[in-house]
Amino acid sequence: MKKYLLILLLFAISAPIFAQNIPFEKKYFDNINDYNKAMDALLDGDDYFEENDYRTALPFYLEAQELNSNNAELNFKIGICHLNLSDKSLALPFFQKSYRLDSISKTNISFYLGEAYHYALKFEKAIQFYQKYLQSNNPSIKRATLEKKILECQNGIKLREHHTIGLISDIKSINSEYADYSPMLTADMQTMFFTSRRSNTTGGEKDEFDMQYYEDIYFVERIGQNQWSSPKKLKGSINTKRHDANVGITNDGQHLFIYRSESGNGDLFESDFNNNEWGKPYKLPEPVNSKYIEKCISFSPDHRIAYFVSNRPGTIGGLDIFTVEIDENGNYGEVKNLGDSINTIYNEDGVFIHPDGKTMYFSSKGHNTMGGYDIFKATKDSNGIWHKPVNMGVPINSADDDVFLVVASDGKTGYFSSIRPNGLGEKDIYRISFSESDKDSINTQLIVVTGIIKDTILQIPLEAKIEIADNETQKIITNLKSNSDGTFSITLPLGKNYAIHTEKEGYLFYSKNFDLTDSVSFEKINLDIQMSKIKANAKTALRNIFFAYGKSILRPESIMELNKVYDFLIAYPEIKLEIAGHTDNISSRAFNIRLSNRRAQAVVQFLTKKGIAKERLISKGYAFDQAIGDNNTREGRQLNRRVEFKIIKIN
Repeated sequence: MKKYLLILLLFAISAPIFAQNIPFEKKYFDNINDYNKAMDALLDGDDYFEENDYRTALPFYLEAQELNSNNAELNFKIGICHLNLSDKSLALPFFQKSYRLDSISKTNISFYLGEAYHYALKFEKAIQFYQKYLQSNNPSIKRATLEKKILECQNGIKLREHHTIGLISDIKSINSEYADYSPMLTADMQTMFFTSRRSNTTGGEKDEFDMQYYEDIYFVERIGQNQWSSPKKLKGSINTKRHDANVGITNDGQHLFIYRSESGNGDLFESDFNNNEWGKPYKLPEPVNSKYIEKCISFSPDHRIAYFVSNRPGTIGGLDIFTVEIDENGNYGEVKNLGDSINTIYNEDGVFIHPDGKTMYFSSKGHNTMGGYDIFKATKDSNGIWHKPVNMGVPINSADDDVFLVVASDGKTGYFSSIRPNGLGEKDIYRISFSESDKDSINTQLIVVTGIIKDTILQIPLEAKIEIADNETQKIITNLKSNSDGTFSITLPLGKNYAIHTEKEGYLFYSKNFDLTDSVSFEKINLDIQMSKIKANAKTALRNIFFAYGKSILRPESIMELNKVYDFLIAYPEIKLEIAGHTDNISSRAFNIRLSNRRAQAVVQFLTKKGIAKERLISKGYAFDQAIGDNNTREGRQLNRRVEFKIIKIN
């Protein structure tokens, strides 16, 4: 017992010595050289600190701290530097030490210590020091600011208990020792774009404001389930000697949106992918761009609604999310604030519309944030109303700014940028693989259609127009075109019967049907579309002409397809067609001959009633004599039940 009492006594005597604040005076240094070296570093650090250049000041302060680690003022300034740089949680041990050395002379020390605990996700300790500062009645920090920070910590405690279920991993093949951020993913999940401030930036110069390299836009391509190629800068005219940051991509990957600040306020630019190269960016027109700031943009899958961030008049807070509808000619309508269900009196940013068209991810400093910007998820109902946003929680969110989460089409993975311990650079890009038990994240009700369009004979890729329509409403959903290499990608919500048509001058149009009315989960389909040149005996199947089972009465869903045939005949008046009916082998041959003839005749009658001359059309029924599928399977029989047209004469 005496031994333990002696140890406690020695500790009590020595504790004040360990907690002693040591000034930068000669008598406290072993030799004059160390003193001079420490003072030089300290004074150099102070020069930059006073100019708020914390990045440059920090190395000098750390050099001085190696020679005198027990100075309260120096530890305080090192903490301030870290609070103004990337990983703010590094400030905690320095503020802790400054507080132990001198908790009185720095009146704001309890506030900054609270912030450091906050960024380190030690919410209970943060609340303790925020409240301590609040009780001190020091007027330098507003009471409203402190109360919000306390609320953020309380939110953090709750969110820590109910967190997103998933595994986060660093994408080492993409990240560098520099800042890498703003990941954007195409709907087919094969290409990712991102912004980086690495040393091979175009022009090779640094921004004088923060002495980091200017932003450039890069891309990577998927080479495995979770593997990506080495990053490459985009070809074309996108990257300049100044800042170029990607802030949006259409689902098909053919239109990239860029943020630039050329005249003091940020504007949105668009670059289009043509001939395997990105074109020169052009500024989006009013009313999207204005004399105020526009920061990022995202589109609905049909490209008919745009969502973007701006601080223009009409905001609820500083930056809000706005929406605007786009007509079939690409003209923008009236801009509207998305409303107080999404926007708050604080800033919103980083809007991303998932390819399902009804899920939005965005960042906000309002709602129930746990500090800085947090990433939220909101869903839209069938009436177009956005429900209350849900905080994505930890491990995605932190007490610092978390902006830009994109979730893959299948809902199984998400990509975001963050500053984290053991990261490779300032910001790194991370992947979150959602758990199968996190049903809200992975239950995405859509289909991704990818494919390539080729010439049937030459097998060369074709750049063709692609039209998607809703067979039930007879409305066009979206128009796009294949890339110069023939590839394309589109997303379609489940629950509808879709028609897809591809067209190219000099070729027969191609038709395909996607009946997704009974589909309930994510699907991915790849198409190999073969288009035939217009010539004698060339034929194409009309996959969006429908009849009642066993009958020849055209269903209303067939009208758009029939109009395609009509438009083709008008465009090529010299052509004469055979309209052919085909069936499966269910029922007798005699029945199927009659049925296929009547169905072909029904198509001819529709076209002649619209004004096509009778002599340009003949009808014929082939029953099941020209099967293209196996009549022993349901899928094969479905392929065999079809109407085709064939060019029988070109005058």
